[in-house]
Amino acid sequence: MKKTTLFCVLFTLCAALFSTAALSAQERPVPDKTPDPARTENFRSKRYGVFFHYLCGLQNNANHPNSCGKQTSWDECVSDFDVERFADQVADTGAGYVFFTMMQQGETLCAPNSTFDKLTGYRPGEACSKRDLIAEIAEALSQRGIDLYLYWTGDGPKLDKRSAEALKISFPVTTEFIRYWSDVAAEYGRRYGNKVKGWWTDGCYTWFGHTEETIGILAEGLMAGNPDRILAFNPGIDPKVMAYSIHDDFTAGEQNSFSCLPEEGRFLGGAQWHTLSYLGEQWAAPGVRYTAEELAQYIWEVSRRGGVVTIDMVLRRDGSLDEAQREVLKPIRARLGELDAAAEATSEN
Repeated sequence: MKKTTLFCVLFTLCAALFSTAALSAQERPVPDKTPDPARTENFRSKRYGVFFHYLCGLQNNANHPNSCGKQTSWDECVSDFDVERFADQVADTGAGYVFFTMMQQGETLCAPNSTFDKLTGYRPGEACSKRDLIAEIAEALSQRGIDLYLYWTGDGPKLDKRSAEALKISFPVTTEFIRYWSDVAAEYGRRYGNKVKGWWTDGCYTWFGHTEETIGILAEGLMAGNPDRILAFNPGIDPKVMAYSIHDDFTAGEQNSFSCLPEEGRFLGGAQWHTLSYLGEQWAAPGVRYTAEELAQYIWEVSRRGGVVTIDMVLRRDGSLDEAQREVLKPIRARLGELDAAAEATSEN
């Protein structure tokens, strides 16, 4: 996932240099996991969904276009989000699900969490918002038949000195830090139950020191409150969609373009095949790199082979989506139906 500060880029490069745990995509063993089709069937049936970065550095940064020109406390920023507008505009895209970021690298989270506050010493509203934006979004999307998945990280709020010290964040990551961070995730998991269908977890890189053991500890927290919740852990951008962890129910699939196709059917290393890339010029950025027809044809081909596609879009402070990007996605669901019908007619002849 694109990072928002130069410091983060330098940090990542340094971590890659000192870590002895780094493995290339070609060196990583393919997980030995038996596929469970029923576990990911609902996700697969949605065919495509959308992904949103919601972060203090974007929606609460007056110099960033996603902020609508405003910069306040994080708590006030979260209060400005119009959930009904957001859900209505997501419905316009035809998306079957949403991935929504809860945090990335910093201390600001978009829902209360007493575990985080207790561990770090922050007061309610200082780091975690008082408003439970996730609960409201889950309800609004559910009313429109859209599932909610959340974004989490395997490196925690590492750029916030206070949080990093309190949670014992270091690299390579330690089980002590991961247990703390898993406990924070578990509070959310228990609260949301079956309202949250799964998690896409970034920063689980081998060069951060992540192993099957640390990912497994994190998975326990992410699964709290809903044993049917499905998980993906991001190893970074590979040349193509790759299998990663035995704890993956679906592949993280981060790519810089919509081009990769499932080569082995629906499952890869026991995980549901899934890819994620961006519609704009970069992650969370405006612009349109694909036409509606190009995206529809790609999604249809991935779906025909058993895979799932997630599309990153712009999200503004007020809960609105980028209009140009929304217009590209609007016709896709209907177009998929046309392609399905054409394929069925051809097969009958």
